[in-house]
Amino acid sequence: MLVELRHISGDRLIHRVDLEDPPQPGRWFVVEEQSFLVIQRRHRYALRNGRYVMASVALLVKPQARPADATPWRHGWVIGDPNCRFNARSPLLRCAVWPEGPCDSCSHREPR
Repeated sequence: MLVELRHISGDRLIHRVDLEDPPQPGRWFVVEEQSFLVIQRRHRYALRNGRYVMASVALLVKPQARPADATPWRHGWVIGDPNCRFNARSPLLRCAVWPEGPCDSCSHREPR
């Protein structure tokens, strides 16, 4: 399936790739030695034989390397310790108390 990578700010085309299973929002992936974080996924449909079928997918991405403390958790990735009470459980923000991290040396770290 044709997948378009578009920059999140300005919707400008970065690259076109052919992928079987395009990544969901909140996941990092690498294309030609460049790392991206998927922010949003848009489906494009075409009318064929009286039915709409998915023709392509547009991924709104942010060029970003995956942080060293990113861990897979449920639906995607989170930065830091997802079991901490203050963790945002997001690939974009670590926590409200100490967003710069790391979680290992945070004095506010406590279990949920």
